[in-house]
Amino acid sequence: MTSRANWAELREDALRDPETAAAYEAAHVRYELGRAVRERREELGMTQSHLARLSGLQQPAVARFEAGGTMPTLPMLERLAAALGMRLNVGFEPLDRAAG
Repeated sequence: MTSRANWAELREDALRDPETAAAYEAAHVRYELGRAVRERREELGMTQSHLARLSGLQQPAVARFEAGGTMPTLPMLERLAAALGMRLNVGFEPLDRAAG
């Protein structure tokens, strides 16, 4: 077993595996979507329960989503966006600009 100096090296090592890299990217997307919804909900002074009612979801589903625990469908994102007074904008961007 080799010794590694830090987390960054462990992560870099793990991400060389395509399946691990894909899972990591999916988790990152879930986290970022959940964070954006939570921030907007909090900006509006809404509780998770209130957002759930407005979007036709259950409060535990909103909590899981905000924590990055579920990958939402486009219809779910549309319902959340409408409940938050926003419009969903989905697009593609080149990988060399998508770092982050």
